[in-house]
Amino acid sequence: MSSYSSTLSSPDVLQDTFGKSPNPLRALRIKVYADGADLPTMLEMHRSPEIQGFTTNPTLMRKSGVTDYRAFARKILGLIPDRPISFEVFADEFSEMEQQALEIASWGSNVVVKIPVTNTRGEPSDRLLDRLIASGIKVNVTALLTLEQVRRVVECIGGGPPANISIFAGRIADTGRDPLPLMGAAVELLRPFPNLELIWASPRELLNIFQAESVGCHIITATNDILRKLHLIGKNLQEFSLETVKMFYDDAQSAGYKLPLRSPLRQGGGAAAD
Repeated sequence: MSSYSSTLSSPDVLQDTFGKSPNPLRALRIKVYADGADLPTMLEMHRSPEIQGFTTNPTLMRKSGVTDYRAFARKILGLIPDRPISFEVFADEFSEMEQQALEIASWGSNVVVKIPVTNTRGEPSDRLLDRLIASGIKVNVTALLTLEQVRRVVECIGGGPPANISIFAGRIADTGRDPLPLMGAAVELLRPFPNLELIWASPRELLNIFQAESVGCHIITATNDILRKLHLIGKNLQEFSLETVKMFYDDAQSAGYKLPLRSPLRQGGGAAAD
């Protein structure tokens, strides 16, 4: 493995990044939440005050090998009691979603319950959100991709208990659309409601942190792969270029690649005379 590749996978990268002076994240207003469900990684992130919260979802939990949803969540909450953590309902009927939401919310004061913007039939979660907000449940409405969805959700949860709206900006970008105009417009829709915070969800690259900051998002979620690149912020590009060249060379050497050598070309073309 090349030295550059080793750096990106090193378990000390986050500690090195957060230990820098000045720390690259401290100048930003936006809050960075770690997105994942790997217990050791979540605990590593928790050691940094720059990581101000956590989000999970059933896909990430399945990917991390979680088999007992409740036991995993209760263990995490016992180890990370001081920062908000979002856990998502996974039913498809709204009556069952509501029961799951009440159960999840009972696990701790730092729990935020993730509610999908619709069920799998495309039916909006508006009435469920109304009931949960009336019960004082903190929600994170997730999987939004349009401004119309944002408007509808804001009508349901604006003015209630603290709540998040997660727009999947990365998925918008995956369709070839620039998410920045939509995210900026969403910030304005939330502005009249101090209880609401906008989350830039599903980022694809480190640059997204600065883009989310530029349009006024309150929070960005980031997976471990992105967070481990934080040490690259402000890196000298000439130095980065040289490291990239060395990476290609080192990996070719490690792979043992060989090509038959040909005689060098003469000036003006053609093989040089022996």
